Amino acid sequence: MRAVVQRVSRAKVTVGDEVSGEIGDGLVILLGVGREDTPAVAVALAEKTANPRIFEDENEKMNRSLADVKGSPPVVSQFSLYGDARGGRRPSFIAAAPPEQAKARYEEFCEALGKLGVRVATGIFQAMMSVELVNEGPVTILLDSEKTF
Repeated sequence: MRAVVQRVSRAKVTVGDEVSGEIGDGLVILLGVGREDTPAVAVALAEKTANPRIFEDENEKMNRSLADVKGSPPVVSQFSLYGDARGGRRPSFIAAAPPEQAKARYEEFCEALGKLGVRVATGIFQAMMSVELVNEGPVTILLDSEKTF
């Protein structure tokens, strides 16, 4: 699994004309699921996502985690995080999980965040979504279950 985690001052996820999630200060999590990902990987990446200390404390030091600030992140499924553009002009998405598997891992990831005390707002799986956000800091963290980065 791969996640792009962005600290934001506000964010909104829209499907068509409907807002499916909107937050103020917090995180936006873009989540990609790979073919080899298991339920255990989903749980482990959820823990890794909830715990990085990327929110400021009273001394303006990045010392608080998503779990500490009781954030409610939108989690947006994004298969394109597994796009491989090393070849020609069109990225290959062969490493991305097929939709049924990706949806199961996505839901397991969201459930695991919930068990860590994080209220999750979700997009709509496989829908064409518009994601608007203001990256605060800017702070962007890349997470990969295989630790390739």
